[in-house]
Amino acid sequence: MENNNKKGWLYLIPAILFLGVFMVYPLVDVLIYSVEEGFNFASGESFGVGFYNYSYVLHDTYFLQAVKNTFILVLITVPVSTGLALLISAGLASITKLKELFQTVYFLPYVTNTLAVGLVFMILFKKTPYSDGMINVLIQAFGGSSVDFLDGTYAAKMFVLCAYTVWVVLPFKVLILTSALASVKQDYYNAAKVDGTSKARIFFRITLPMISPTVFYLVITGFIGAFKAYSDAVALFGTDLNAAGMNTMVGYIYDMLYGDSGGYPSFASAAAIILFSIILTITCMNLLVSKKHVHY
Repeated sequence: MENNNKKGWLYLIPAILFLGVFMVYPLVDVLIYSVEEGFNFASGESFGVGFYNYSYVLHDTYFLQAVKNTFILVLITVPVSTGLALLISAGLASITKLKELFQTVYFLPYVTNTLAVGLVFMILFKKTPYSDGMINVLIQAFGGSSVDFLDGTYAAKMFVLCAYTVWVVLPFKVLILTSALASVKQDYYNAAKVDGTSKARIFFRITLPMISPTVFYLVITGFIGAFKAYSDAVALFGTDLNAAGMNTMVGYIYDMLYGDSGGYPSFASAAAIILFSIILTITCMNLLVSKKHVHY
């Protein structure tokens, strides 16, 4: 038994080294940067150690706007995308003809370049001197007034960003949930049909509990992915997200490091630690909730 334990640890050494070099060390390094006040990246010197960087970030209007945008994006896109994926997957599971074709069509956006999808959304929503965009054409056809989605009100811009994010993440969730639905034993459905159980009751009493681990996995990864959103906003509003009022927390960190007014690794590190703490807290909360609602 002792020899087996030594052999097991020997096999784990490459993975432990990889995690240590590429995950643990960078995290510790960022934590150190975040408490070094007045850090100069060129000279490697700082004025002292303290929490001024956190105070500055938490009082920065650009960071507060980024936090607001990120939380709105998370709270809207995660439940909407998961719910839509569940409905689409259930529909795909119930059809027999051309199922593979429909699955391929729904998965195509996932393998399409993010910026290319953003360009398509710009064509659909952006108002130009020559056109109001296809979406505005449809709105006007039903008697509505034209809306400036990309350069107008905050609500209009956030609507486009949420719609774009849902569109991008939906195919992956559909693929995973379709596989999960296919793994549910048909015997449960046959027994329910013999008892005359309605389709809605079958879905909520059999299907949903059986695939709850998969749904929970998609919710967790959805929260993490939405909190790390940045390329979505860039694809729609360009690189100057602060001017558009649509920056995200990851975008703020990038701007502090490499943006036009960047070069502040201490501020960027403080913002990164705050983001890490938020994601860790929400993940732990989801893990606690899963103990009561996820059936393994």
